[in-house]
Amino acid sequence: MDDSGAILCQISVYKDMLDQVNLEIEANIQVTREIESDIVKCSEIESSLSVKESDLTRSFLASQYELTGLISVTGDSRNSLKLLDDEIRRLRNEHSEILRRITEKREGFVKMCFEFQREICVDEDSELRSLLCEREFLENEVRVLEEKNSDVQNSILAYMEDEMINLLSD
Repeated sequence: MDDSGAILCQISVYKDMLDQVNLEIEANIQVTREIESDIVKCSEIESSLSVKESDLTRSFLASQYELTGLISVTGDSRNSLKLLDDEIRRLRNEHSEILRRITEKREGFVKMCFEFQREICVDEDSELRSLLCEREFLENEVRVLEEKNSDVQNSILAYMEDEMINLLSD
């Protein structure tokens, strides 16, 4: 029996060693499961970060596209503003030239009227009165035309200022 006791003792030692190995294997399996769980969590985090990165990239590209469009519109607006500014200068020069010509023609007309009045004989008093009435009528017409011209100039300038303000604010 000594042999069987020694065998049983040996089996008991092997069983304890096997139990110890099984505990270590089970502990390793548990660690492996925890690692796999962490890997799954990391994969989920990585996936969510990839989605966020994709959204941010899309937003960035949309912003770049919008910015490019705004830069283009700004350049076009500046060119348009320069053209409008040149047009305003040209119109102001034309306006000044028209005013100068009107003034010259008015002065010439007034001179002609004075000369005409001097040439008329005093004997023709009734004709003189009709001519003076006609002169007064023409002076009134000139004044009315000047007022209309001034009104048109003011409305054109106001319109141009509004357009310039609109262009600059856009």
